[in-house]
Amino acid sequence: MAQYRGTGIDSNQMNAVVITRPGAPEVLQLQKRLRPQPKENEVLIRIYAAGVNRPDVFQRKGSYPPPPGVSRDIPGLEIAGIIEKCGVAVTNLKKGDAVCALLSGGGYAEFAAVNAGQCLPIPHGFDFIQAASLPETVFTVWHNVFQRGGLKENEHFLVHGGGSGIGITAIQLAKAFGAKVFATAGTDEKCAECVVIGADRCINYKNQDFEYELKNEGVDVILDMIGGDYISKNVRLLREDGRLVFINTMKGSKQKPGDELDFGLVMKKRLTISGSMLRSRDAHFKQILTQDICRHVWPVLEEGKFKPVVFTQFPMCEASLAHQLMESSEHFGKIILTNTW
Repeated sequence: MAQYRGTGIDSNQMNAVVITRPGAPEVLQLQKRLRPQPKENEVLIRIYAAGVNRPDVFQRKGSYPPPPGVSRDIPGLEIAGIIEKCGVAVTNLKKGDAVCALLSGGGYAEFAAVNAGQCLPIPHGFDFIQAASLPETVFTVWHNVFQRGGLKENEHFLVHGGGSGIGITAIQLAKAFGAKVFATAGTDEKCAECVVIGADRCINYKNQDFEYELKNEGVDVILDMIGGDYISKNVRLLREDGRLVFINTMKGSKQKPGDELDFGLVMKKRLTISGSMLRSRDAHFKQILTQDICRHVWPVLEEGKFKPVVFTQFPMCEASLAHQLMESSEHFGKIILTNTW
C-alpha cells in the first residue's frame, strides 16, 4: 500500500484543496484547514487517495452546492485510506482499518470525518488508488441500475457515457449479473475500450444514431446522464415494461421544440421513468445502501469479475489539472488524486 505523505499526525491542521471562488479549475487552491474531528457515529480517515467526479466540477463552478452541514469549499465524494480515530458509538470499525468511503464532500484533503455506515473494507487485492475509484460510481450504479431500474439476468441494458466512471462501472456490473450490455461513447477508441471491459456493443454517438442502431435489439433498462434530445430516443427504444433512470441531464432537462416526449407511448409500453441524486440522501439511506453493496457487489469485485479502470492519477496539489482533464472528456475511466502535497 502507498506511503502516507502529509503534515504529520500530531498536527491539528491538514492540507486541503479548496474552492476559493466559483470558476475555472484554477480556483482550486491548496490551503491549511483544521483537521475534522469525528462525531459519535463517525470515523476519521487519513486519506491516501480520492476520486474525481463530474459533480466535483459542478460544485467548483458553483452550480452544485453540497447538502447542509457539509463543507462548501472542499470537494470530493469518494476516498480510500486508513481509519485514524473512531467516534464513541462506532463498534464495527477500528483504528487501522483500511477502508473506502462515500462522502457528501470534503474528500480533497488529508483527513475526512465520515459516517461509519458509509465505509466499506478495501476489497481484497485492491490498492488505495483502485479502491478510491469505487464508492461514488458503485453506489450510484447499484442504486439506479439494480435497485431503481431492477435490471435482471438476460435483460438488455444501455448506458450512455460508457467511457465515464459511471459508464465503466455500469458496463461491468451489468455484465457480471448476466445482462446484455450496450453503451454509447464519443470516439471509436472509447467504444473499443467499452467492448473490452464487457459491453456487447458500443455506439459512437458522434457518427451513429443509437436509437437506429439498437431498434432491432430493444432495451429493458437505460441509465441516462445526458438528457436533452436523448429523452425521446430512450423512450422509443425501450421495450414494454422498460425502465429509464436519469442521474444527470448534461444536455438539458427539457426536450427541443418539436421533439416532445410522447406520454402515450409511455402508457402503451407501461414504462417507468425515474431518477435520483445520491448526494442529498440521508445517512440512514446511505447506510442501508452500503450494506446492500457489501452483500451483493463486493463479492463480485473480489472474485475478479470487475476491474477498476483508472485512467491516470495526479498529486492532490494538482487537482486543477485533474479537473481540466475531467472537463476535456478525453479520459476513459477514473481520475484519482493521491495524497502527495
